[in-house]
Amino acid sequence: MKKITNIGIFTLLMVSSLTIMVGTVIAPALSGLVKNLNFNFSPGWLITLPSLGVVVFAPLVGRLLPKIGSFKMLCFGLLPYALLGVVGAYLENDYILMVDRFLLGGATVAVQVSVTSFIADFFTGEKRMKLIAWQGMAIELGGVLFLSIGGVLGEFHWQYPFYIYLLALICLLLVVKTLPNYTKKESVVDESNEAKTENNNNVMLIFYASLLAMVLFFVSFVTLPIYLPSTFGFSESVTGYYMAFISVVAIITASQMPKVVKKIGDGNTIALGFVFFLLGYASLVMSGSIIFLILVAIFIGIGFGFTIPLLNHMMIEASSNKNLGKNLGLYSMGVFGGQFLSTFIDYVSNDYAMIYGFAAVLAFFIAIGMYIAFKKSDA
Repeated sequence: MKKITNIGIFTLLMVSSLTIMVGTVIAPALSGLVKNLNFNFSPGWLITLPSLGVVVFAPLVGRLLPKIGSFKMLCFGLLPYALLGVVGAYLENDYILMVDRFLLGGATVAVQVSVTSFIADFFTGEKRMKLIAWQGMAIELGGVLFLSIGGVLGEFHWQYPFYIYLLALICLLLVVKTLPNYTKKESVVDESNEAKTENNNNVMLIFYASLLAMVLFFVSFVTLPIYLPSTFGFSESVTGYYMAFISVVAIITASQMPKVVKKIGDGNTIALGFVFFLLGYASLVMSGSIIFLILVAIFIGIGFGFTIPLLNHMMIEASSNKNLGKNLGLYSMGVFGGQFLSTFIDYVSNDYAMIYGFAAVLAFFIAIGMYIAFKKSDA
């Protein structure tokens, strides 16, 4: 029976950090990037097009995972992730650049689904929830590091943030050296999963909650790189540090999420996460000072920490071994579909106060809806 060592766990967490950076690593330098590329579409597309690629390729990855295995799928994802990511710095044609960013999403979903499958196959019960929480922390830690580095590199040259994608090659080497190339029979699967039957209602509720949580979280990533420099005069590096602070709060929150779930339950924790999104965007509407911006970062970070890592764990728990690959693909569609849909927030208004007010109202109704939906689901 194969096991994953502590070094292997480190590899899984390091690879997980790549998923959040797929679009956001270039966010702090977005204004300079668009200017130098003469990009003629909404700047947000460069951040969220990989998310559309995830949504399109997720069903295919979900079907292929049981056939080729998590190890091969992960290796097949990391190599094109690195190459498609870095080549974006040299594509001057708008349409080719958009295709490149779209295909990058296909590589990303292969990486994300494979890593989560490793966790599902080798860990059970509280250990699994703990590692899923760690995964959420690693994802946001990646946000902290890569946003900060991307902002600094962007001040030197607008192309430099793209080189961060080459980190995937280091991850590929670690995967080959530290993770087992296994079959399902060699994993430490939870035997109770074999007897599970699929509950489509729970699975779809988790899917919609993931979609809506990421819509609200990513509204900040799509709008703040433009809003902060124009309103507060932030530089690329300061914008990167601010957005990284949101990720720091999310890391701290994710680390405490299992304790909160034990006290109030998973459904209530999800609803509470949406309440914090509401508080974050309501604070942005009133943000006339740095103090309000600090509150915004705290609230939005807590919103992420109480939703996305927990929903990931809930999707695993709602799945049998037979349909795990399909359901993880569905979860990826929700998470990255939410990122992509956040791009369209620009169509609400040209006034950022209106955009953030709309996001706050949306979070209010979603919080109520999720509270009711999960109560019915638990009944």
